[in-house]
Amino acid sequence: MRIPGGGMRSPVDVAVAAVVAALTGMDAWWNQPGTRQADGLTYLLLVVSVVAVLARRRRPVVVAVVCMAALTSWYALGHRGELLNLPSMVALYTVAVQSARRRTVLIGLVAVVWSAGLGWVAGGRSSAPVADMLWPAVALLLGEVVRGRRELLAEFAVREARAAADREREAHRRVQQERLRLAREFHDVVAHTIAAVNVQTGVAVAAFDRRPDAARAALASARASSRDALRELRATVALLRDAAPGDSIDPAPRLGQLDELVARTNGAGLSVSLHRDTGGRELPAVVELAAYRIVQEALTNVIRHADADAAAVSVTCGGDAVVVEVTDDGAGIGDHRRRLLVGDSSGSAGPGGYGLTGMAERAAAIGGRVQWGPVPGGGFRVHAVLPVAGGPP
Repeated sequence: MRIPGGGMRSPVDVAVAAVVAALTGMDAWWNQPGTRQADGLTYLLLVVSVVAVLARRRRPVVVAVVCMAALTSWYALGHRGELLNLPSMVALYTVAVQSARRRTVLIGLVAVVWSAGLGWVAGGRSSAPVADMLWPAVALLLGEVVRGRRELLAEFAVREARAAADREREAHRRVQQERLRLAREFHDVVAHTIAAVNVQTGVAVAAFDRRPDAARAALASARASSRDALRELRATVALLRDAAPGDSIDPAPRLGQLDELVARTNGAGLSVSLHRDTGGRELPAVVELAAYRIVQEALTNVIRHADADAAAVSVTCGGDAVVVEVTDDGAGIGDHRRRLLVGDSSGSAGPGGYGLTGMAERAAAIGGRVQWGPVPGGGFRVHAVLPVAGGPP
């Protein structure tokens, strides 16, 4: 339905206007004997009130003024009735629903005074117009209650939307952390073994014609190394696919397995010495895992980038920290290692720089730190300090 100067009215607005028109029209038509009977002016005021009610959402204050003016005109013409004030009540209710509280209080005071004065004059100044003072207050109070409830629901909706956004950000953060952890884990599992296999196959190719025994031994070592890599990958994938909630999906090598790691590295043509002294102390699993992976990555870098003949691994436990150190006698800071250092210093991995970044992330995850750089006189060193206190054994 359209009204002049307005758009389409909602079904609720039309229904409210229809109810107001029916009840107010019946009250205007039914008059006690001796009072003014309904005429054309009476129904004109009714039409004005109903049309105003249809526009109450667009101009609530103007509609309230129009309806109160129509009510005043009915009283001035001598009409009396309990429902003639219904259009004004609907208008005042809308004012309270759509206005701020301060504005509602101000309009309420004006409406109460106006209605009380109108009732007092129409009643012959014989008694206090209590009912005429109450109905505007009731309409405004009901509108204030509805407005307050709507604001409360809107606040709840905003809070829920904010909470949902926070949950989504937290879920995204956890996914990113998990992706980094998985990438780091697969890198640690694969990189060392593949680097060793690459060196061993290179030795086999070089010795294939002149030293077939050496070539055969290198290929056997490469086969054993690749078999170890496949076993670790299968274990990791199986845990990722089948782990129950709460289960750890970390392949969890411990410091006791450093001997096997050193043996595989020696098989790649690098002479590695191992010094391990934890004083018989039981270390947390996360600390042993981080220490193992740091040693593994450091040796991988030695094989791939250092052009070294020997490396030394030291893992000692002193006080509340495990100290891991890997040194080599290689090229110190050649082109490959410059790329690694650039990758670390810029905060993102450059070519080949994921391993150093992964070492730093592993150490930081348990409150430790890793430093690396060239050694005076030649060679390269990785030094990590991993705190022991607080970790679960």
